[in-house]
Amino acid sequence: MRGYYFITDSGLSLAGNVADARAAVAAGVTVVQYRNKSNITRDMYEEALLIKGVCGGSAKFIVNDRIDIALAVGADGVHIGQEDMPYEQARRLLGPDKIIGVTVHDLDEALEAEAAGADYLGVSPVFATGTKDDAGEPCGTKLISSIKAKCSIPVVAIGGIALSNVDEVIAAGADMVCAISAVVTKGDVAAAILEFQRRYGL
Repeated sequence: MRGYYFITDSGLSLAGNVADARAAVAAGVTVVQYRNKSNITRDMYEEALLIKGVCGGSAKFIVNDRIDIALAVGADGVHIGQEDMPYEQARRLLGPDKIIGVTVHDLDEALEAEAAGADYLGVSPVFATGTKDDAGEPCGTKLISSIKAKCSIPVVAIGGIALSNVDEVIAAGADMVCAISAVVTKGDVAAAILEFQRRYGL
């Protein structure tokens, strides 16, 4: 895992989740996470199917929170937060071969998630962010460095990241970065993602 980690956001997107996912794959991302806080399960299912098709064999397709949607569309895995279903139960439902990422906010949560068997960690929020109401207080880049020193699984940094501060995040050791508002609010999503990819030399 290296480079830009793409997450959908229909509330900010100019072109829509499916179009954004298509642009992300065109820009060479290796992970697409479908995040949709809608309560309409059928709509989520249908959109998830479309995005899975966009990913094809080029990018791993991850569903945020909704294990039922992930199972229904045959996603590559899920991403869960500290208040979502416990990792152990998610793993029991998904089986041994699916990817499970876990959001962490401090070193203890990171160590616990890795010990449980998480495939990667989402460190959030690195900086102040307006894209997630319950994101919590910024943890800063020092936490990324601390987690990288103690954990061996990949770290994805998210929250308030932009081209103006991404170099600091990469220098701290983040394997991947996500900058939602810096990408999906742009007229050319692929071009915006490519700028982040270049910071990783991709």
